[in-house]
Amino acid sequence: MSVRWKLTLSYAGFLMLAGGLLLAAVWVFLLRYVPERALIVSADTPTHGVFPVRSNLLRVFAPRAAAVMAFLLVLGLAGGWLLAGRMLAPLTRITRATRTAAGGSLSHRVRLPGRGDEFRELADAFDGMLERLEAHVAEQRRFAANASHELRTPLAVSQALLEVARADPGQDTARVMDRLHEVNRRAIDLTEALLLLGRADRGAFATEEVDLSLLAEEATETLLPLAERRGVTLDTAGDPAPATGSRALLYQLTANLVHNAIVHNLPEGGTVRVRTDARPGAVLLTVENTGETLAPELVPTLTEPFRRGTGRVHTDQAGAGLGLAIVRSIARAHDGTLTLAPRPGGGLRVTVELPAPPPPTSGATPGRPARRRPC
Repeated sequence: MSVRWKLTLSYAGFLMLAGGLLLAAVWVFLLRYVPERALIVSADTPTHGVFPVRSNLLRVFAPRAAAVMAFLLVLGLAGGWLLAGRMLAPLTRITRATRTAAGGSLSHRVRLPGRGDEFRELADAFDGMLERLEAHVAEQRRFAANASHELRTPLAVSQALLEVARADPGQDTARVMDRLHEVNRRAIDLTEALLLLGRADRGAFATEEVDLSLLAEEATETLLPLAERRGVTLDTAGDPAPATGSRALLYQLTANLVHNAIVHNLPEGGTVRVRTDARPGAVLLTVENTGETLAPELVPTLTEPFRRGTGRVHTDQAGAGLGLAIVRSIARAHDGTLTLAPRPGGGLRVTVELPAPPPPTSGATPGRPARRRPC
């Protein structure tokens, strides 16, 4: 039985119950006081007229009462059917939209008019879910297309190198091997980046307490040779910033930010500043670098996979284009946020905010002094 029929029968049953209670009230409070026999009234009493007998009233009242109950039944069924249909019309519209979405059309929306009742709230929530789902599917499609292209490129280059080497046996074999090694290294780095991105998106990791300031120092120590080759000055400072999460993923987040800041910098004399800060309920990691001026509308797109800003790639150290995408996924997996903002003088400022663990019972560790690394 459909919900509409159930509501119709409920309305009709309620109406019949109300009619039955009304008739019962008439019997209890009216007919029971009517005498069962005819009254003999003396002539000297002021009361005069005809007094009905209860049996006669019942014979007249019962058929009318049955007719009224039948009318209430018909009215309840017809009115309940119409009323239930009107009440369930928004639900029917939402069901149609659900079937359309299940068929693959995520652009369809309910857009239910009217006041903000429960059905309107349900329709708005469903529209919001469809909007997010459509954006997620579009992002996944772009990611799949870009990943296919990025993975196909090193394979195509390797095939071209092998074909050239086979066509020209006198070519320098060592040079071909070096180029194949470099192409293979890029393919491996890309595959590892994709695996790390998937791991961060799934949130499959163990958690522990990690100090972001120590991770920042470790990342700058590791990337110091790269900064020296590019003539970039690393400036690391800040207070202890304890957070809860995966040490490996948070180190990868920090290393990606520092690596991007070094690579996407000025050709000479660039600067990278790494700061950690602790606030009530949150810890901050800020990495900012000098560089070319970025358009404000370009900055939000830099976190998309395989997205590279125009003119930001200068050398072969640019990577696979997944650095900030991995940072965003790791931050989300740790219930954090990632904020990108262009610097007025050129370059980029990236801020990661993570929730802080509960405050320890012991005293706080004093902050570390700033350290500047000239390169």
